[in-house]
Order: sequence, then structure tokens, then C-alpha cells
Amino acid sequence: MTQTIMNVKDKIRSINDFPKKGIIFRDITTALKDAQALKEIVDYLCEQFKDIKTDYIAGIESRGFILGMPMAYKMGIGFVPVRKPNKLPAATYSQEYSLEYGTDKIEVHQDAFEEGSNVLIVDDLLATGGTAEAACKLVKKAGANLVGIAFLIELEDLKGREKLKDSGKVVSMLKY
Repeated sequence: MTQTIMNVKDKIRSINDFPKKGIIFRDITTALKDAQALKEIVDYLCEQFKDIKTDYIAGIESRGFILGMPMAYKMGIGFVPVRKPNKLPAATYSQEYSLEYGTDKIEVHQDAFEEGSNVLIVDDLLATGGTAEAACKLVKKAGANLVGIAFLIELEDLKGREKLKDSGKVVSMLKY
């Protein structure tokens, strides 16, 4: 593991039994408040996609906003929010996805991307892959090309990456 990855991993706080017994919650707020760790996260994720033409970052609500905005700024490209239902004011595309108990939905504006533009999806965590898979479908519904997905953390035991096989380059900085 590189020194950068080790530095960031050391800044992630683990909280046992949150939000329920048996879960180890990986709290990224402790890394985000550390200026050097935040810089290392953004730099690392941007570096992984430096050779892939990208026009937009689509950040998944809400922590995908936190990581996606500085990445878009650093890469000199636009940022598009992928939101929970009824948060966007203009016409949207919606995509439903499964949760442990039930379903949820995310949306993006119908005019979010130019036809054929290249989009990188960003989120903080890859767990089961349901939200990321739904975001991939939204990008394609909107007529854009999906070039990849960037995550800060991947929970490997939950096998979310398996749902993202046709999603371009999939990168996670930290794996648990």
C-alpha cells in the first residue's frame, strides 16, 4: 500500500455497531477535516482518470458531492449532482434501485449532459453497488458515455463491484 493510501486510511475513523449492531461504520469526516488527507484523496482519485477524456463528474448525493466538486475543479470539468427524489427543479430522469428492505430512487436533470459527453461518477462508498448501478443507468439514459466510477472506500465483502462490470474503470482508494 502506498504511503498516500496509508496516510488516508489512518484518518478514517471506525465506529463499531453503527448504525446497528454488527456494522463497522467507516467515518470519512475525520479524513475530510484533515487538509492533507483531503488533498491526497482528491489528488489520488483524479490521478486514476487523468488519461481518460472526461467532460463531467456526476456526484451521488450526498458525500459524492463532497468528493466530486473538488475533483471537477481540479480536472477543469463540470459537476452534475445526482439527487434523491424531488430535489431537482427541472425535468429529470429517475432510476429506482433496491435496498436491504425496499427500494429508493435517484434522479438527474434531463439536460445534465450533452449527448455523447463522457461522465465519471463519484461517491464515497461502494457497498452493495445498488446506488452506483442506478447512477450508471441514469448517465446512459441522459445520452452520455460512462467512463468510470471513483470511490473513496470499497467494502469488498459486499461484492458491489460485481454490479459495475460494464461501467468503465472502477477505482476505490481504500478497501476494507
